[in-house]
Amino acid sequence: MREDEQVPSPEAAEDVMQQLRSKATELLLREEWKESVQVYSQIINLCQEQIINTSNNDPDQVSKFHKSLCLAFSNRAEARFRLRDFNEALQDCEQALKLETTHFKALFCKGKILLSLNRYSMALDCFKATLFEAHTSGNLETVNGFLEKCKKLEYQSRTGVFDLSDWVLNGFRGKCPELAEYVGAVQIKKSEISGRGIFATKNIDAGTLVLVTKAIASERGILSGEDSSEKAQLVMWKNFIDKIVESTSKCQRTHHLISTLSNGENEDELEVPNISIFRAESEESNYSNGKLDMDRILSILDVNSLVEEAVSAKVLGKNRGFHGVGLWLLASFINHSCNPNARRVHVGDFVMVHASRDVKAGEEITLAYFDVLSSLEKRKEMSKTWGFHCNCKRCKFEEGLSSKQEVREIELGLERGIDAGCAVYRLEENMKRWIIRGKEKGYMRASIWSAYSVAYGSESLMKRWGRRIPAMEAVVDSVVEAVGNDERVSKVLMKGLKRRGCGVAEMERAMKFGRGLYGKVVKKQALKSLLEMDIS
Repeated sequence: MREDEQVPSPEAAEDVMQQLRSKATELLLREEWKESVQVYSQIINLCQEQIINTSNNDPDQVSKFHKSLCLAFSNRAEARFRLRDFNEALQDCEQALKLETTHFKALFCKGKILLSLNRYSMALDCFKATLFEAHTSGNLETVNGFLEKCKKLEYQSRTGVFDLSDWVLNGFRGKCPELAEYVGAVQIKKSEISGRGIFATKNIDAGTLVLVTKAIASERGILSGEDSSEKAQLVMWKNFIDKIVESTSKCQRTHHLISTLSNGENEDELEVPNISIFRAESEESNYSNGKLDMDRILSILDVNSLVEEAVSAKVLGKNRGFHGVGLWLLASFINHSCNPNARRVHVGDFVMVHASRDVKAGEEITLAYFDVLSSLEKRKEMSKTWGFHCNCKRCKFEEGLSSKQEVREIELGLERGIDAGCAVYRLEENMKRWIIRGKEKGYMRASIWSAYSVAYGSESLMKRWGRRIPAMEAVVDSVVEAVGNDERVSKVLMKGLKRRGCGVAEMERAMKFGRGLYGKVVKKQALKSLLEMDIS
């Protein structure tokens, strides 16, 4: 305030504040959050001026303005929370709690902010601190709801135990389940595949969750017919970029974590971040402000964004024609392999990555970026569109056989419509002659899986070729061991078991494959329901 400006009297200030409060309340009811932040800022400034200028005159007036200031901070925090300005909202809560350590609205808002930031234990402490006031103010039911939610999410984040059974059995109706972020027995290390990767720190059984992480931002839509044009997807991409830019500008932690991602350049020189900074309860506060101009953000998104309908992904609770793109930070460190050992399941804004087959300690966690149930040549073409050359064990092995005339003849035959049973028979006979065994046999079968799928799904072909080709279960086992589980592989297995009649042994086999496909996130009945959806 300039020297020539007169400080309004406490009475005049109270009149002005009353007008501002009425205006702010109206703005809150209309959910005009930005405007309400501006009005509450005026109230805060007015209160602070009055406290400074009446401190020696009227203790009662000072106390009154302190209460008004505390309430204004907590209300501005709520508005900023709704705008997802979490850092500034937290600062407002702290300012309010300095004035009144047990202020209900400030504690409650702080709990909601911490919950949105996935800091479950700290959020739980805030909600517990509001219980006494909740009893007397009639807010007990609301507070208890948040308490139960926090307890559930804290348990998920600590144990990695998730259960989507009720949602699945209910036909995905209603909101997606509330999930916590979780980091399992993994670490980030330098990768022989490319740059940095995620590695198992202990043996991981098929179906076990590796990580669960929430999207920094995502954009979704139902695209069909003309809407699936490149123009429609470009609009989605632009909206997605805008959301990422907004997120990085509002949250220092998000800005820092995104800056750790690769932009596709100098991969070998990138620093390896400690995985602890991605954990939900991470308390690191000295975030570096690595430069994130628009060019770098675009490069990072180009390299790290995931589409939800990719081959290695399963999107639960969405319609056909659904298209989605998002940025899931920790999942961005997972490299591609044509013999992947992990899959991802998308649930709302979360991606759940689980082992699709048994993983040994020290082994790198890998996903399929494209269809690995296809020939070497097709996989080479697809890897070019991703800007890399796959050099995994499977690709190296198949490179060694690519010069064999018999392999090319089978592939050409399939392109020209050769009998699928014949293609399977010829490949199996050639593998016997070439003495191909174990996982390598699974590689070859995966490369012409379409032929195996048709052969095992056709009664006429099975009558003709059934005795001359391996049993369906043996082929399925070898393919899953080689490239992990896939809906198309499980579909063949489930149809075969269904024709035969599912006994106890068959059902156990189906459950085992289902866990590799969906992860250990549903109970038996719900898993059975998911598998039946795949073959319907």
